[in-house]
Amino acid sequence: MSARLRHYVCGSTAHDLSAMFRGGAHESREFPSGVFLFDGPEGRRVLFDTGYAPGAWDTGWRGAAYRRLLPPQVAPDDDIARQLADDGVDPSSVTHVVLSHLHPDHIGGIRRFPGATFVITAGQRRSLAAPRLRTGILTGLLPDWFDDATRIVLDDADFPVRHVGGIALRGADLFGDGSYLVVDLPGHADGHIGALVDGRVLLAGDAAWGRDLLGATADLRTIPRAVQHDHRAYRRTAALLEDASAAGIRIVCSHDPLGAKELLD
Repeated sequence: MSARLRHYVCGSTAHDLSAMFRGGAHESREFPSGVFLFDGPEGRRVLFDTGYAPGAWDTGWRGAAYRRLLPPQVAPDDDIARQLADDGVDPSSVTHVVLSHLHPDHIGGIRRFPGATFVITAGQRRSLAAPRLRTGILTGLLPDWFDDATRIVLDDADFPVRHVGGIALRGADLFGDGSYLVVDLPGHADGHIGALVDGRVLLAGDAAWGRDLLGATADLRTIPRAVQHDHRAYRRTAALLEDASAAGIRIVCSHDPLGAKELLD
């Protein structure tokens, strides 16, 4: 079977672009929460992020503050496990879950995959150990078993420089065959990562609010800038992604509105 990469929308939020970016349009834009399923060789099935959690959040005052700042729109049918099942995919067949970072719109569906191996970074583990409001970590969204889940924890040494299409990326080859390269994309959150799939599509997580907004990272207003873990690294990552795009690699950000489900056609 040839490789497949499918896109699912698991909730969304909306913001006025002028409130986010200096010079931004005075219009409200919807930002879907994207989840991406890779079907690879030897039965490997990798989920990149898990979307928002439907239903009530048991996350206390931090969760209330988050929802006020970034109000989510999420319905029961947005649940990633339900969408996979509707697509004929047994959620228990997911072998790996790669987490770009640990914000609520990326970890809400973790509880649906207790049998998967979770791929995280040392930076993400640091954030879990000392969650703060500024880091956007809501541990109440994580299932009780997550601390004991099977994990691959990547640190800096696991991201050697690899040249792809003339672009230098720091990446960890998840399966050793080049089909799924976990890529270091620092800036937005401590330990933020993306994934280069089949050498063609780079899932960029929250390296930018959208593919078309990569060039606007320098124009973030005070509050959106303040919530970035490292704004200078965030800008460098955006520039790297623009170079990768110019080299022919398709860049897909987690909040991009995509018209098609299949991304490797």
